[in-house]
Amino acid sequence: MFAAQLICAVASVSCVLVFPAVLQRIIDEVIPGKQYDIFFPLVLLTLLGFFLKDGLNAARIVINNHFEQKVIYDIRSDLYKKIQNLPVKWFDTRRTGDVMTRVTEDVTAMERVLIDGVEQGLMAIAQVLIVGFVIYNKNWVVGLWATLPIPLLMFGAWVYTRNARDRYKGPREASSNMNALLHDNIAGIRQIKSFTAQVTEHTRFNEHSNTLRKANLRLMAWWAGYSPGMSFLAMLGFVLVLWQGGQAVMAEKMSGGEFFAAFFLLSLFYDPISKLHQINQMALSSRAAADRVFEILDAEEEQGMSVGADLPERVQGAVAFDDVSFSYGDRATISGLSLEAQAGQTIALVGPTGAGKSTVVNLLNRFYEIDSGQISIDGVSLTELNKTSIREQIGYVSQDNFLFNGSVRDNLIIADREASEEQIWEALEAAQATHFVNALPDGLDTNVGERGVKLSGGEKQRLAIARAILKNPPILVLDEATASVDNETEELIQKALNELLKGRTAIVIAHRLTTIQNADCIYVLESGQVREQGTHDMLLSKNGLYAELAKRGEH
Repeated sequence: MFAAQLICAVASVSCVLVFPAVLQRIIDEVIPGKQYDIFFPLVLLTLLGFFLKDGLNAARIVINNHFEQKVIYDIRSDLYKKIQNLPVKWFDTRRTGDVMTRVTEDVTAMERVLIDGVEQGLMAIAQVLIVGFVIYNKNWVVGLWATLPIPLLMFGAWVYTRNARDRYKGPREASSNMNALLHDNIAGIRQIKSFTAQVTEHTRFNEHSNTLRKANLRLMAWWAGYSPGMSFLAMLGFVLVLWQGGQAVMAEKMSGGEFFAAFFLLSLFYDPISKLHQINQMALSSRAAADRVFEILDAEEEQGMSVGADLPERVQGAVAFDDVSFSYGDRATISGLSLEAQAGQTIALVGPTGAGKSTVVNLLNRFYEIDSGQISIDGVSLTELNKTSIREQIGYVSQDNFLFNGSVRDNLIIADREASEEQIWEALEAAQATHFVNALPDGLDTNVGERGVKLSGGEKQRLAIARAILKNPPILVLDEATASVDNETEELIQKALNELLKGRTAIVIAHRLTTIQNADCIYVLESGQVREQGTHDMLLSKNGLYAELAKRGEH
């Protein structure tokens, strides 16, 4: 497609040259000799030249549009795929608004140079080379004077370009910061309103917006000097040709037709040079955007997604942590942690905030890699297994479950794309969600809104449980799965979970005693280590940390 554009560009420029050639002949021969017989055919030839030029331009534009859209589609697709394949820790230090800006605005900025840059750039370069050759071929003296300003134009472009990277990076970074703040404020609009922080947040937004304004003004100030300066240098070429060409005509060293043709060719020569300056500015802007896009594309992907052995299609579900240590950066989170859940057992993790309970879940899913020790499923170390195989065996229900902005059905079948209608309703029944789903305006096809905003906390929780049931995993992780429901619904869900847990290994992060009293083993964590372990009654009788937490009502 690129080659086809190049062919169209060269052919189109060649057609443009018909007019000055015909013009010269008409002025020098046809009009003085009153050659009426060839005058009209020459006029028609000129019309044909312009028709072919514009026809080839139309074809080039169509080809370029397809070329550009295919490239942008590939970039967006690669970028999204890359984001999906980045490790969880990469997102820990990135703002959502910044990532979104790179996928939308920065890719769009790259798109401009593909649309206008490739299209106009090919035409401009082809026209400068072809017209320049014709000018020199007709009259090398005129060609010499016409191209005299070129070194000055190149020097001006170099001055403008050499420090442009930082100038163009500024607006992209400022726009990204503003969008990141906007995303956070929209997501936290209820908190902003509840703390009456509208004025403060408006001030913060204006500060970011003002930074963007200043960065853009800096760019415009440079362009205000660069663009007119380049235009003046180009006009210098016209003045030089007028001076030398005029003298040549008066000295009868050049005909009037040659002079007119030279001036027309000169306009064809300098017009694309002016476009190249605009493309240069566009390319600099696109480069700043491309740097941000390729920063993501060049980031190291999550390792081990497909490398390593596969677990059997259905594992027994024995999970063991053996002397595991892990740190978030320089901060130790768990140290020398050992615990196990036999196949079909339910174990509970309790402890004060920051004890490392959620970290255990993250490490089991290999969202993060351990520093030392070993985690195994059915006796096989996780490091020997590919991550996809591990995660297919684990179902996860968290306290703050995420629902996508789609229908109830969309949010359920993410667990099993081939689930039948009957299986969906069975999962809803098991999660005590059938009644409220039936009461929704469109049932399964009701849109739940962004993050499930149209549903209550308890309804979202039950859909999340139904989603885990539909996945039907041998290992379940429940992070206080009944925290967002009332006592009556909690009792119903607990019965459903008791049925669900039969024959499955479960790891329950608990904040309420009612959810863990029947656990086979309770591990009490503190500062990333196991302080106590045993059954509910055994731990209460020890009168240790677990008993203390129970008395305080924390669990």
